[in-house]
Amino acid sequence: MNVTPEHNERIAKMKFGSVYPHYLTKIEKKGRTKEELLQVIEWLTGFDEGKLNELIQKQATFETFFQKANLNPNAGLITGMICGYRIEEIDNSLTRQVRYLDKLVDELAKGRKMEKILR
Repeated sequence: MNVTPEHNERIAKMKFGSVYPHYLTKIEKKGRTKEELLQVIEWLTGFDEGKLNELIQKQATFETFFQKANLNPNAGLITGMICGYRIEEIDNSLTRQVRYLDKLVDELAKGRKMEKILR
């Protein structure tokens, strides 16, 4: 499945704060905690809960969110399929970074052990 420029643009302009509650709901339905979600997000981006709340309050787009992030050097080890796309084949770096986050949230929801998620 090819990622189109329109798809990339839509992801870039999407607000992180509009997606975060969905991440939280997804993992909590599967018995995981907000603290575990925060740990996963901090591992990937370097953002603690205070910084996340600030970005949500400022209505940061995913583009801004990942521009400010200090991406974990091991993020490239996140591979596989998410939302119909193979992560390692996504050319657009921002779209790939958003899919990294989606994949980590998905692994958390599926009950994967934290030490495996945090590569």
